[in-house]
Amino acid sequence: MGTLAGFEHRTSTVNGVRLHYVIGGSGPAVLLLHGWPQTWYEWRHVMSGLSGYTVVAPDLRGFGYSGKPATGYDGVTLARDLAELVQFLGLHDVTVIGHDWGAVFGYLYAADHREQVSALGIIEMALPGVGSMEPAMQPQPDGNFLWHMGFQSVPDVPELLITGKERTYLRWFFEHFAFDPAAITESDLDEYVAAITQAGALRAGLGVYQDFFTTAEQVADRAKVPLDIPVVAWGGEACLADLSLASVQQVAPHATGGVIDRCGHWAAEERPVFVVDVIRSLTAPSVYTTR
Repeated sequence: MGTLAGFEHRTSTVNGVRLHYVIGGSGPAVLLLHGWPQTWYEWRHVMSGLSGYTVVAPDLRGFGYSGKPATGYDGVTLARDLAELVQFLGLHDVTVIGHDWGAVFGYLYAADHREQVSALGIIEMALPGVGSMEPAMQPQPDGNFLWHMGFQSVPDVPELLITGKERTYLRWFFEHFAFDPAAITESDLDEYVAAITQAGALRAGLGVYQDFFTTAEQVADRAKVPLDIPVVAWGGEACLADLSLASVQQVAPHATGGVIDRCGHWAAEERPVFVVDVIRSLTAPSVYTTR
């Protein structure tokens, strides 16, 4: 499960699901949302650099050491999990930072619960439903496209083929979509493999992909009312690059950001200092607008 100085592990039941989260610090609230196939642990280096903040890093529904119900893997349901967790913790004016699928759920959380969220950061994700993600799923030479988005959306078959080969399967993603494949070590891989090989974990994580089209429709619907909070979006030069910002500007036209150099998909582990600087800049008083 991993430990981190100054932070503690907790578990609470919200929206009918048991959520495990790591929390620590004091000050303005920052909510860190991981993606697939990771857990709160992906933020460990970033969390260590966020003194002066109350930092919460949950394992999302179906991931890590949170509950793994049979249903509820669409974006709106996961966003409701987050809203109820934030309310349970008594937090307000939350800065939400999401990576990969955590970015999609973070956007829907900000869109559906605008009274809770003060700023949003998107790290290495193209939002589905707004015309950016879907072209990136089209076949390209050497497997350099998001082929797994379609494969993992198929019921039953991916779980059948991946079971027993989880370590090899995850290692391919951590190496292929990285600028620095050494950023995620063998001991880090141990953490992710231990999480995904729990009973029900692989099935639950794949549920996010099986609800892809529902989530895409939810994003497209919320995009009709643009976000009016500070929003930034960054992609790694060795992965999504400027696609992250281009997609986010479909839901937040004034979003800023760009491309993280010397970085692939795993920004929180490849370039944690950069991510910390993004968070600190996003939470600076000067970036806030009157709402």
